[in-house]
Amino acid sequence: MLSLDEKLAIAASFPELARKDVSLGRINFHYVESDYEKTTVLYHLHPNGNGFVYAEYIPGCKADSKGLINIRDYGEDELREIIAKSIQSLTRSGSPKSSKVEELAEVQDQQEELWIDEDGNTLSVTFVEDLWYIYAGENLDCAFETYEEVQEYLAEEGFDKK
Repeated sequence: MLSLDEKLAIAASFPELARKDVSLGRINFHYVESDYEKTTVLYHLHPNGNGFVYAEYIPGCKADSKGLINIRDYGEDELREIIAKSIQSLTRSGSPKSSKVEELAEVQDQQEELWIDEDGNTLSVTFVEDLWYIYAGENLDCAFETYEEVQEYLAEEGFDKK
């Protein structure tokens, strides 16, 4: 297991990451140029050696419900690789590794996405300034913070993407 100082040295070797000291001696590193709302790459590096990396969009990583994986027992090469992948997953221009990220970027680039139910009713989905809006004609139906919430809501209501 790497010490905290070794993990900090590895994290500091990524010039795109900004260090932020948080409570109880823990340290976060943020990717401030993230193309997404999420900027934390390294979360709660602790003097006891524990810590997490944001890996929600990295294929093959089994992240927890917050999108994090524990890096307590990672070696130097493993840690460098997972940090690089995390940064890459938060960058649209760098060929995202996840179909989830690709789908999100594709929808955001479109002006409008149409969804239809079995009765022929249509709803439109648009992304404006960090929120997803669902419209029934010209009337706002609801708004969500993530595209995943939009998909879940529309599926529950019986709508499919046109």
